[in-house]
Amino acid sequence: MKRSRKVLNWIAGLFLALIIVLVIVIATFDWNRLKPFINDKVSQAIGRPFAIQGDLSVDWRREPTESGWRALMPWPEFTARDIHIGNPAWAAKPQFAQLEALRFRLSPLPLIAHQIDVPSLQLVHPTVDLQRDKQGRATWDFTLPKDNGPPSTWNLQLGSIGFDRGDVSLDDAASKIKLQVAITPLQQAIPYDQLVAQQSATTNAQTGTHSRTQKKAAATDAADGQAAAAASKTSYQFAWQVDGSYQGATVKGSGKTGAVLALQEANQPFPVQADVHIGDNHIALVGTLTDPVHLAALDLKLWFSGSSMAKLYAITGVTLPNTPPYATEGRLKAELHRNNSRFSYENFHGHIGGTDTGGSLLYTTGGERPKLSGNLSSQLLQFADLAPLIGGGSDAEKKQRGDKTVQPADKLLPVEPFSTDRWKAMDADVTFNAVRIVQNDKLPINSLNTHLVMDNGVLQLAPLNFGLAGGTIESTIRLDGSKAPLQGTIKISARHLKLKQLFPTFTPMQTAFGEINGDVNLTAHGNSVAALLGSSNGEMKLLMNDGAISKTLLETAGLNVGNIIIGKLFGDRTVQINCAASDMTAKDGLFNMNLFVFDTDDAVIKVDGTVNFANEKLDLNIRPQTKGFRIFSLRTPLYARGTLKNPDVGVQKVPLIIRGAGAVTLGVVAAPAAALLALVSPNHGDDSSNTCRDVLQQLRNSGKAMPATEAATKSKPANEPN
Repeated sequence: MKRSRKVLNWIAGLFLALIIVLVIVIATFDWNRLKPFINDKVSQAIGRPFAIQGDLSVDWRREPTESGWRALMPWPEFTARDIHIGNPAWAAKPQFAQLEALRFRLSPLPLIAHQIDVPSLQLVHPTVDLQRDKQGRATWDFTLPKDNGPPSTWNLQLGSIGFDRGDVSLDDAASKIKLQVAITPLQQAIPYDQLVAQQSATTNAQTGTHSRTQKKAAATDAADGQAAAAASKTSYQFAWQVDGSYQGATVKGSGKTGAVLALQEANQPFPVQADVHIGDNHIALVGTLTDPVHLAALDLKLWFSGSSMAKLYAITGVTLPNTPPYATEGRLKAELHRNNSRFSYENFHGHIGGTDTGGSLLYTTGGERPKLSGNLSSQLLQFADLAPLIGGGSDAEKKQRGDKTVQPADKLLPVEPFSTDRWKAMDADVTFNAVRIVQNDKLPINSLNTHLVMDNGVLQLAPLNFGLAGGTIESTIRLDGSKAPLQGTIKISARHLKLKQLFPTFTPMQTAFGEINGDVNLTAHGNSVAALLGSSNGEMKLLMNDGAISKTLLETAGLNVGNIIIGKLFGDRTVQINCAASDMTAKDGLFNMNLFVFDTDDAVIKVDGTVNFANEKLDLNIRPQTKGFRIFSLRTPLYARGTLKNPDVGVQKVPLIIRGAGAVTLGVVAAPAAALLALVSPNHGDDSSNTCRDVLQQLRNSGKAMPATEAATKSKPANEPN
C-alpha cells in the first residue's frame, strides 16, 4: 500500500515537475527564434513578402470573462512588433502595409479541438497603401496557394478587430481615385445618439432639408427599436480626415468611427459617420454597420445634395437624370453581398430645384443588370425644373451640372446629348406622381403621373400624363438607347383643355368657353431633342374653338413667332377666334402645313408652307381674308422666314393673293378638314355645340370660309344674349 502511494506520489510529482518545466520553458522561451518560421509560412500563405522585424513576445494573463476552474488558466497574449507586408512586383511602392504592432489573445483550451479562438485582434498604428492600375490589378488582391490536399481540420474564429491611429492611401488608376486618409483617436468618446443629432442638425441646415415625414420616421424607428437601442449603447472613439480627388473632382471630408469592429456578434453595431464633399456633391451619413463579415446590415441616415443628380452616377453607379440643384434626406438600409446586394433608400424627402420630392427607392444587384425600382411623389413641381431632363437651361446652368455642350446661339432646340451609355448600365421601374405642377403663377397644371421603365437601354414613359386646364394630356414616349443613333416614338393626345383655365390671368380669355384638342404621333432618331425633332416623321393635329388671341397672350406663352405675326395682323388688340385648326405632316424633320387656319370674326387666316426642325428654319405664308366690309383690312399676305429663335416676319412684296379677291378658297384642304373632325368634342357626343364642327364641315363640303355672323351665332350658348 505504501509502495503504491510512493508510485503515485512519484508520478504526480513528475507530472507537476513537467508542468513546472513546461511553464518555465514557455515563460523563458525566446519567441523571436520562431520569426523565420512564421515569416516563411505567412509569406507562402499570402503570396507576398511578410516579415516581423521587431520583437515577438508572449505575456500570460487570466481571462476576466471566464469563471470557475477556467478562470485559473492563463491565456497567452502575443505581441508582434514592426510588421511589414510587401506589395506585388508591379506596384509602385514596395510596402502594402506596416504595423507598429499586432496584438492578440488566444484561448488555449479550444486548441485541443483544433479550434483557434482569437477573441480580439488589435492593430496598432497601421499604415496601408492601396493601389490599382489601369489593367485592374489591385494590391489588395492576394494570391493564395492552391490546396489540393484534404481540408484542414483547424478552424479560425476571430471575435473582433480593434483599431488605433493610422494612415491609409488609395491610388486607383482604374476609377481615377486618389485619397489620403488619416485616423486619429478622439480625446473623448462621443455617444452615438449625440453625434446623430449633431449630424442631422448640421446637414439639414446646409442642404435646406427638414423632416416632412416625422410620423413615418417614428413608425420606422419603433419597428427597429431593438437595433436602435443597441446602437445607442455604442460610441464614436476615432476621427478620420480624407483629402484627394475622384474622377478629377476634389475630395475633402471627415468622419468618425467606433473602436472595435465585432466580426462574430451580428447584433453588436459598429458606428460610422461621414461628411464628404466630392466636387460640388455633398454626401453625409451617420449610422451603424453590423455583421461585417457578411456585410449584411448597413443602416444609415443619409443626405445627398449637389448641382445635378446625374453627377451621382460616377459615385454610386446609379443612372439618374440631369436636374437643377437638389438635396435629399432619408434612411439607407443595405444588405451587402458579393453577387447580390440590396440598397433601400426609405422615406426620403427633399427638393430638386423648387420642387419638393419624396418616396422610397430600392437598388438591387445580382441580375443581368442592377435595377432601380420604387415610388416617388411631389406635392408641388416647378415646371422649369424639368428642363434639364431634355437638355434645356442656360449654358451657365449646364456648366454647373457638369455638361460641356454649348447651345448654339442661333438654335432654339436643346442639343445636349442624352447619356444613353448610362441607360445600359442598369434597369429601372419607377413611378412618379406630382399633385400640382406650376410653370409660373399664370399657368397652373393640375397633376402629373408617369411610369418609367428602363430595360437594357430602352427607356419608356408609359404613361406620361398631365392634368391641365380641366383636361388631360395623355402620352407615351419610347426611346431606344440600345441603338445608335437613339430611336424614338412619341404619342400625345390632348383632350378637353379649357381655354378659360389655360390662361387664368388673361382677362379676355375669361369669357371664352371653348376647348383645345390635339394628337401627335411621331417617330424619330437622334441623341438629343434637336436631333429627334430634326429627324421626325409623322403627324400633328390641333383644334381650338371659341377662344381669343393677342400679341400679349402669345408673348406670355413664349410663342415668339406667333406674337410677331399676330402683332403685324392685329396690333395688340384681342381677337376672338371661332376656330383654329392645324394638320401637319412631318418627314425627316420637315413639317408641312396641310391645313393651318384661323377663323375669326374679322377674317379667315390661312397659313401654308413648312417648318424645318432639322435646321430650325421657317418658310411660311400667312394669307388673311377679311370677312365683309371692315375698316381694318387684313387682305395683305405676310411671310415668316428666318429661324425659330430669330424669325423674320414681313409683308409680301409681291402679294400671292390679289387685293379685293373674294372669300378664301379652301377646297384643297377638304381631306385634312375631314380628319380634324375627329377632334371635335371627342367623347362628348355628336350633339355638342362646337364652332369648329361647323367651320370644318363647311370647309369639307364647299371649300369656302364660313361667314362670321353664322359662326358667331352657332358658337354662342343658348343662355348668352345676342
